[in-house]
This record gives sequence, structure tokens and C-alpha cells, in this order.
Amino acid sequence: MKKFIISILVLSTAITSCSTDLDINRDPDLLDPDKAPLSSQLPAGIAGLAGSEGATYAILGGFWSQYWTQSNAANQYKDIDNYAVGTSDYNFGWDGMYDALGDIRNVKRRALAEGNWNYFLIATVLEVQGSQVLTDMYGSVPYSEANNSEILEPSFDSGQQIYDQMINDLNLALSKDLSTSTGIIPGNDDFVFHGNMDAWTKFANTMKLKIYMRQTNSDRASVASAGITALLSSGVSFLDEDAGMIVDGNGDPIFTDAINQSNPLYEYNNRRLNVATNLRMSTTMASFFTNNGDTRRGAYYLAGNALNQGDYNNPVGAGTIAVVKLNPQTPVYFMSLEESLLLQAEAVERYGFGSGKALYDAAVIENFTKYGLSGASYVAAGGAYEYPTAGTFDQKLEAIITQKWAALFPGNGFEAFFETNRTGYPRTSTVPQSNIAYVPGQLAYAVNGSTGGLFPKRFVYPLSERNANTKAPALVPLTTPVWWDQN
Repeated sequence: MKKFIISILVLSTAITSCSTDLDINRDPDLLDPDKAPLSSQLPAGIAGLAGSEGATYAILGGFWSQYWTQSNAANQYKDIDNYAVGTSDYNFGWDGMYDALGDIRNVKRRALAEGNWNYFLIATVLEVQGSQVLTDMYGSVPYSEANNSEILEPSFDSGQQIYDQMINDLNLALSKDLSTSTGIIPGNDDFVFHGNMDAWTKFANTMKLKIYMRQTNSDRASVASAGITALLSSGVSFLDEDAGMIVDGNGDPIFTDAINQSNPLYEYNNRRLNVATNLRMSTTMASFFTNNGDTRRGAYYLAGNALNQGDYNNPVGAGTIAVVKLNPQTPVYFMSLEESLLLQAEAVERYGFGSGKALYDAAVIENFTKYGLSGASYVAAGGAYEYPTAGTFDQKLEAIITQKWAALFPGNGFEAFFETNRTGYPRTSTVPQSNIAYVPGQLAYAVNGSTGGLFPKRFVYPLSERNANTKAPALVPLTTPVWWDQN
């Protein structure tokens, strides 16, 4: 059965879709997987991924990327904020992801058998996107044997194996001639691009770029170099729009301000299922914005002061600490335009394909624009975020990753967490945030951290999987880096 937040999304997004193929009165898990229309299974899978990534992992990523910290007047997320997450915590994130991937992989399996290359490409990209989040979060996870009804205890593939398989799967899907696709044509059941296959092709190319980029500081740097160089040399197009659950088939926001129909982070934390004031403005991001005169501070947070990361025992009045500003209509992004542009900016700079300035500038301006703000002055000559054109590669990389960190708020903080682990940016403070020498915007060890000064590097395997699958690996401490994290 779908986990609660997944059920919410499957039902609510079906209501806003123009598709008549999805019967919202039936649980998609109860449909015959071999007979149900692909157009019924695809939206269930998309909404399922959005539910887990946009709620569970968004909460986690926001804490560990220090967008927010636990309120000093509540207790809901102390275990995340002090790095004391156990195997019995947040199992529904893992379960929800694999439940969604089950729908997506069934679409992929059937589309391959039917020669429906449109659905095959869509399902492959979604499978890779969800699996990339899982393996980057946990390390070894089921991939090659996952969601196979004949394999009740799937093996856990290593991260390196999964990365290679994801590239191979994307290459296979991209090799298909979409003009020869048979069967039904995706439309409004495709909650991401509404059947625009050119956009799905660009998304596939950009996922390849991300997968290669994540290996740049590992012992597979040569694999990353070869892959990225080949992509850039080939002239393929990358994502030039947001990829996510944004609008329905009529162009209206897919999420609305109504119970069971809101953005999953808003639904899960802010108004429906938990105390609305749990998430408070962290000194980390607040000080970065203040130091740079960045108007996004007012778009990200309500009025008030910042709280040092993890300082939830601070007796200061809770009413003086700014609450994170969440909107029920905020989209869930599988990849934003900003992320795509900044991936490209790093790629061209890292491998000698020109300057990343134009891509960087466009990304920064795009993020400001999302909030109805102007970012042009920030990237202009002398601006707070002027691109270091004459600087070293490391200076350019720091600018790129720092702006990626700022732009992934609120729902994609897990990606900022991964990128910090890969690159070391934003930098880590050598002093507590209470120290006058603290540098604005640097990550700080949580005041009540439980890991002896070590930052989290991964999430722990859930008890639900360990109890059900004897092939689950031994527990790995959350302070142990995943394989590509060799920064």
C-alpha cells in the first residue's frame, strides 16, 4: 500500500490532471501491472517519487545543508539536527521511493516489450533520477534486481555498479528512435513535461552529466572526464527548463492550497501533519544572505532572527526566531533549470570547453526570478555574486556550488548535501557560529551534535528493509562517506 504522503500525491495530482486513464478511486498498487494502461501507472510513479523526495528527503536535506534548524520550541526533528538518526526512523522515505520505482519499472518493462519508446525513455529517466538519489543517500542499494516480483530479496548493488548501470540504461533509452514508437502517446499523464519528448531527451542527457560529474573527485575521475568530454563534444542539448511537478495539463499549478493537494514538504511539515513552526531559519544561510545583501532572505524566511544550527535548547523566545516560509503551491523539482545550468557551467570550466560565466549568470538570475526578484545586479561587475572569470578553477567551482546550494532551497537540499560532500563547498567553519570569527555562510557542526564533530555523509539503512531482506548490508555509520565522496 502506498505510504500516506504518496497516496496524497497520487490522488491530488490525478484530480488536477486532464487524463481520464487514472481512476482516482482505486489504489494503483491494486491494478493488474500487466493490464493497467501505462498512462495509469506512470502518474502514480511520478507522484510517488515527488512525495518521498519532496517530503522525507527534503526535510533531511534542508537540515544537513543548513537551510533550516529545529525550532527551540518543538521536538520533531531533533534526531536529524543532532545527527542521531536510527534505523527505525524515516523508513517511509525508502519504502515510498521503492514503491514509486515499482510503478516506474513496470512501465519501463512493458514499454520495452511493446516498443513504446516514448514511455520507455520517460520511465528510464525517472528510474535513474530516483535511483541516483537513493544510492547517493545510502551507498549500496537494490537496482538490478529491484522491484522484480520474482525476487523477494533483491541484492544490493554497489554505488559504482549502479552508476555504470544508470549510464547504460540512459544510453539504451536514448538510442531508440522515438519516431518509431508504437502504442499510446504520453500526454497529461506525464506530470513533468506533458508528453514533450524533446524535453525528456534533454533531461536524460543532463542526468548523464550529473552522474559523471558526481564522480569527478573519486578514483573514477577518468570515467567522469571521458563521459563529460564526450557529452560536450557531441553537441547534445541539456535541460533548458525545470523538470518536475509544476503545472497540470491546463497550465495551472499542480499543487493547490487544500488538504491533500499541497506541495509535499508543505503538507508533511508546515500545515497539515506537523507543527507549522518546526523549521526555523539557520544562521548558516541567513548570514550568507545578510552578508551579501541578498533579497532572497525575505523570500525564504518570515521575519525574525536566525538560530545557530542545532541550537534547539536555546532559551531565547521562540517567537523571535524566523520560521521557514513554505508555499503550498511550490513545485517539486526533479531537476531545476538552475541546477542544469550550473552543472553545465562546472563542466565547461572543468574540462576546458570555455567559460561558465554565461551559464552561471543565467542560473543565478533564474533563481531570483522564481521569487519575483531581480538578480542581475548581483552577477554584474562588482556585484556580490560576480563570476570570478579571472580566478582559479577552485574559485569558480566555489562560486558555482555556493549558488547551487542557495538555489536548491527548499525541496532539493539533499542535492546540495551531496554536492558539499563532493566538493567541500560551502566551506566548513573552524569555529562555532557563536564565535565572532565565524565566517557567514560556512557550514557549522550542530550545537547539539552527537557524532563527535563529524558531519553526516549518508543516511542509515531503514529497519524495514533490514527486517525484510537478508541481503541487506551491515549497518554503516552515517559519518562514513559514500564511495564517490573523496574530497
